[in-house]
Amino acid sequence: MKELAKNFDPAIVEEKLYERWMEKKYFHTEVDKSKKPFCIVMPPPNITGQLHMGHALDNTMQDILIRWKRMAGFNALWIPGIDHASISTELKVVQKMASEGLTKDDVGRDGFLERAWDWKEEYGGIILNQLRKLGCSCDWDRVRFTMDEGCSDAVLEVFCRLYEKGYIYRGEKIINWCPECQTTISDAEVNHVDTAGHFYHIDYPVVGSDEKLRLATTRPETMIGDTAVAVHPEDERYQHLIGKMCVLPLINKEIPIIADEYVDREFGTGVVKITPAHDPNDFEVGLRHDLPRICVMNDDGTMNELAGEYAGMDRYECRKAIVAKLKEEGYLIRIEDITHAVGCHERCNIAIEPMIKLQWFVKMEEMAKPAMEVYENQKVRFVPDRFGKVYMHWLENIRDWCISRQLWWGHRIPAYYCADCGHITVDKNTPHKCEKCGSTNIKQDEDTLDTWFSSALWPFSTLGWPENTEEMQHFYPTSTLVTGYDIIFFWVIRMVFSGLEQIGEIPFHDVLIHGLIRDDQGRKFSKSLGNGIDPLEVIANYGADPLRLMLITGNAPGNDMRFYWERLDNCRNFSNKIWNATRFVMMNLDEKEETKLLMLTSADKWILSKVNTLAKDVTDNMEHYDLGLAAQKVYDFLWDEFCDWYIEMVKPRLYNKEDQTREAALWTLKTVLINALKMLHPFMPYITEELFMHIQDTEESIMISEWPVYKEEWNYKENEMEIDAIKEAVRNIRNIRAEMNVAPSKKVQVFVVSENEEVRHIFEHSKVFFKTLGHASEVVVQSDRNGIGDDAVSVVISDATIYMPLAELVDISKEIERLEKERDKMMSEIQRVDKKLANQGFVAKAPQSLIDEEKAKGEKYKAILAQVEERLAQMKK
Repeated sequence: MKELAKNFDPAIVEEKLYERWMEKKYFHTEVDKSKKPFCIVMPPPNITGQLHMGHALDNTMQDILIRWKRMAGFNALWIPGIDHASISTELKVVQKMASEGLTKDDVGRDGFLERAWDWKEEYGGIILNQLRKLGCSCDWDRVRFTMDEGCSDAVLEVFCRLYEKGYIYRGEKIINWCPECQTTISDAEVNHVDTAGHFYHIDYPVVGSDEKLRLATTRPETMIGDTAVAVHPEDERYQHLIGKMCVLPLINKEIPIIADEYVDREFGTGVVKITPAHDPNDFEVGLRHDLPRICVMNDDGTMNELAGEYAGMDRYECRKAIVAKLKEEGYLIRIEDITHAVGCHERCNIAIEPMIKLQWFVKMEEMAKPAMEVYENQKVRFVPDRFGKVYMHWLENIRDWCISRQLWWGHRIPAYYCADCGHITVDKNTPHKCEKCGSTNIKQDEDTLDTWFSSALWPFSTLGWPENTEEMQHFYPTSTLVTGYDIIFFWVIRMVFSGLEQIGEIPFHDVLIHGLIRDDQGRKFSKSLGNGIDPLEVIANYGADPLRLMLITGNAPGNDMRFYWERLDNCRNFSNKIWNATRFVMMNLDEKEETKLLMLTSADKWILSKVNTLAKDVTDNMEHYDLGLAAQKVYDFLWDEFCDWYIEMVKPRLYNKEDQTREAALWTLKTVLINALKMLHPFMPYITEELFMHIQDTEESIMISEWPVYKEEWNYKENEMEIDAIKEAVRNIRNIRAEMNVAPSKKVQVFVVSENEEVRHIFEHSKVFFKTLGHASEVVVQSDRNGIGDDAVSVVISDATIYMPLAELVDISKEIERLEKERDKMMSEIQRVDKKLANQGFVAKAPQSLIDEEKAKGEKYKAILAQVEERLAQMKK
């Protein structure tokens, strides 16, 4: 048996063990049809990323599941991968080029893509290497990239299929436009930021009358593109104006007054301007009323030639100029200060501009229906289920998905335009001529696909689809998706409808949702707050295991959690606890283990029964994804039941080489510890492997050992009740000694009195360790109080009373002296409080909270006084 180091050094052990796991190919999985499959695909981190606490939590949860299932005998596969993250990566490459004084136009598309691939090679694997530090047991032989050859084939296949089916189309619609990145972005990529702004109240004169329609807008720069003013069809105030015309201020153009139910007649004046080219709701109104669309902005957020005298101005400079002119010409009535939500691009934080653009879209209505059905039929299950409502809400209100992006990095849209006849050819392979007219004057679409288009295919593209691989047949649908609630609509929904549409099957069965990690004040980690915590620094200082345990314990599925350094310290202390406990066991183990018939005591059977129940409970918790609860149960068992109780119980037997039950104690210690380490392994892989490799030599690694299962032969309920009685007695003895300030080294006689023969039997046969745990000089078990003095201190437990002679516990004269001082002190405090509360001046002026505090103090002092007087009376008998 190898000697275990005195202290656990994560820096040395973790690297050594991970290298060994990799060499032994423990993480690698081949198709094994004799085993039930269990597959997880890693949410692919961006190639621009660094490991953060969200990644650490997400991947710790996945690793816990995969390690558990591997031990439980499943054909467990965890596929890692990275995402090309089109817009994020393009921004990074553009920024890097800018530092060299270069732009995209300077290097051209091919030159830019060469630089982007160089970026991928340099940064693509960084976060995956960091996940290795965390202990992630992915199949690193199967790392995928969303733009590798296989995934790209899948993207082209899906695009062409959807196009042929009529689900992908090209059309003019209003989209979110980022003037900074100069690309479309999805609704899900827009952050709504509360911003100080203004409502500009403006009068629109009604043609042919002296009436004016007053409305308010936050964006007067778009009014140049107004093509109507709308009121609610049932608003009595404006019935007489519906169908008439009004004058667009400054432009002096007549536009119609229309009626539409979109207008909220209770909000403001019940009149809104309609600018179909610059507002998604106005766009829909425009479709219903066949209104023209006038886009007044350029892609960079400046005003275009349709803005007249404002052409070339930045949109915000234009706003100032228009407001000044409205005021000058008497149209501006007032400016109201407000705080409103402004849509900003999550990447660059610049306010987005709704604009009409010719883009590629996916029709969503038909594909959304089966995606809703699989949730309603519980084929796809959310944990916790409340997030299914988020999923359904998004699907019920889904709009067509704009998939084109004005970027160079990403999957280029496989559409080819004929310059001669205008026909669009969509093909996986680059065509040499127009399929309609035969012209060779064709050009590929410049745009790329939304990142989420390829990510939506991840559960099957990673398994080799569109080829019908062995992995596809065996592992699809995958088992569990672990992800944060913030990308349910970004990603989860798109994977579900893509899997159903392309494969005819759901992509996964369960979606395990976790929350965000916040600082100890409940704030998000952010650079601006300076509260970020680097997981790699935590691992360097504490080791990976304490970080993993801290992240998972006290963390219910779907809930946000707070990061507390104190909890991390506790987890490190737990590591030291089990390390020292294992060292203790190993120091007492014989070099050659004997296999003779073991004489198990009640204590042995109790701890075996406890670890047996633990195996059942932890497995049940894991199956229900209560990972934090499972970890806490193993933690509590090892710290409390095993270390603080059982080890202390067996010490007298271990130290007595003549004790006939010593071998049973050693066998039980080792057996229970190994089982507990196995259950702890998914949560704390490194320390459990190191301890496992030292304490036994029959299995080569804990991560490929068998998961503990419940055994009926270890069900010792009677022995559990016996030891629970002993524990209750010990706790009460310790409480009395603490109350009386009795030093732990002081041994006293302990009497156990019970009329119940079974209870007497329990204590009689547990004297060896009860004496040690109860700090007893002697333990006497009897059926009555015979021989016990009246001054003995007593505590009542189930079916028994524990007595300890008072004179043995304390020096009575000194204790009386101490208690009398305590009594006098309490009486003085009570008098002070009573006097204070009787002072009408204090009561009249003091806040109620202070008065209540004084009353509470008085009650506390009276309770202490009563206890002191009771003990004094007992002492003076």
